[in-house]
Amino acid sequence: MIEIREFTKRYGEVTAVDGLDLVIGEGETFGFIGPNGAGKSTTIRFLATLLRPTHGDATVNGYSVRRSPLEVRRSIGYMPDTFGVYDRMNVLQFLEFFAAGYGIPRAKRRQAVDAVLERLGLAAKRKAALRGLSRGMKQRLCLAKVLLHDPPVLILDEPANALDPRARAELKSLLAELRQAGKTVLVSSHVLSELADCCTTVGIIEHGKLVLHGPIDEVYRRMGPKRTLEIRFLSEKDVGLEMLAREPGVTSVRVEGRTATIEWEADDRQQAELLTRLVARGARVLSFHERELDLEDVFLRVTKGVVG
Repeated sequence: MIEIREFTKRYGEVTAVDGLDLVIGEGETFGFIGPNGAGKSTTIRFLATLLRPTHGDATVNGYSVRRSPLEVRRSIGYMPDTFGVYDRMNVLQFLEFFAAGYGIPRAKRRQAVDAVLERLGLAAKRKAALRGLSRGMKQRLCLAKVLLHDPPVLILDEPANALDPRARAELKSLLAELRQAGKTVLVSSHVLSELADCCTTVGIIEHGKLVLHGPIDEVYRRMGPKRTLEIRFLSEKDVGLEMLAREPGVTSVRVEGRTATIEWEADDRQQAELLTRLVARGARVLSFHERELDLEDVFLRVTKGVVG
């Protein structure tokens, strides 16, 4: 449904994306992950026909982004990471404006608008001025906008940004519903836990190159034998941290308050022995447990170049 071939974008001497190849199949929900400046938004803007490539091409729903931009635009619902300037409109006017832009016949516009207002929980806000909406409510309105013309492909740039916990739960439910309806969704986000719950496949981009791509379960398997261990200290944390920093096989130690999170290569016996030695050295350990690998761990490992 989406196929990118050798996409390269340069700005003078700076290469934002370098020879990107990527295939996203029909019905996939693809999570696009990367640090700021990695090339996510550049790639998304290219797919949305808003950016001319230095080299390469892509097809969306069978149409070339370079040769058939109008057909691509009819095939996608694109949600940018910024809302735009529509302060003089209310919610109803905003959606009807975009319904007209999508070519929805006048007689069917109100029906289409009412349907997305209901779907996104915005029916009570239909007369509300956009300038008075919260950031989270504007995000929800943007999601409503991209669903108006029922496109087969959705391209969502940071859709969870500024949403409250309830709205994020609703977003996850909506993405699951869209997947069941057969939509192909590309979604970028810094909220990695949200993508792990919603996506069938993920891709991690850094310095303009795709460094890891595949189904989530396969991506986890490729991380190798490393374990993630969380140790919470009651007291004498510095004693424990000094010991962990010297422990063979430990590749990283992250500290938040009294909790240390380590990544290391070890078996069950070594893990049990570590706890014994920590206590013997005088560290007072409040909790000690292995944490299941999640998407944030994958991201941190890959962007440090430690894939197994």
